[in-house]
Amino acid sequence: MNEKTTHFGFQDIPEDEKAGRVRGVFGSVASKYDVMNDVMSLGIHRAWKDAMMDWLAPRPGQRLLDVAGGTGDVAFRFLKRAGSGHAAVLDLTEPMLIEGRKRAEAEAMADSLDWIVGDAMALPFDDNAFDVYTISFGIRNVTRPQEALNEAYRVLRPGGRLMVLEFSQIPNDMMQKAYDLYSFNIIPRMGQAIAGDHDSYQYLVESIRKFPDQDTFLSMVKQAGFGNAKYRNLSLGIACLHSGWKL
Repeated sequence: MNEKTTHFGFQDIPEDEKAGRVRGVFGSVASKYDVMNDVMSLGIHRAWKDAMMDWLAPRPGQRLLDVAGGTGDVAFRFLKRAGSGHAAVLDLTEPMLIEGRKRAEAEAMADSLDWIVGDAMALPFDDNAFDVYTISFGIRNVTRPQEALNEAYRVLRPGGRLMVLEFSQIPNDMMQKAYDLYSFNIIPRMGQAIAGDHDSYQYLVESIRKFPDQDTFLSMVKQAGFGNAKYRNLSLGIACLHSGWKL
């Protein structure tokens, strides 16, 4: 009987090893994760997350589940936009959640936040428990992304909204090649200089190249049951927002 495999960057590994390796990557970079996001994207990740909130249009009283929520960036934005509500931040890697709880916003919003260690493929929540499900730059690290989308559908209430922000593919070969040169030659070196970790950032660059393109991922969102599913490219397709509704 053949052992099921998946990718870890450009390596093929047994499926049951991926979660542990992902924990190792993010545990290693947790204390420098926010700084590295700013450096790697020249601060543009903040504009991408703002664009996510613009399309999401949070409303007062909504319950958010932010999966792979790490240091709380999306949850904080959501609660500020909504004005009132509740956010559960779930992440596979506890050191990322610890870094999130250290942030000033976490203390100011403590009554509106839960920090939970958990797996996107087996969410520890009842059916129909949330109004909104978000996952930002995290679904490409999940062993079986389709199962994560299926779980998102399960825990959302009827009328609930899915939104996925993830790195994607530039639909222009010349620009994609230029972006690849930057990614593979600069980002791991930045990781070494700033976080003391070349290998983790090499994995992060490779994982982007292994993630499905926009239309393939859109079909996965639809397969999970979401209606009115669509996407918007950000920064020419370097990142992409996918949206869907539990109708």
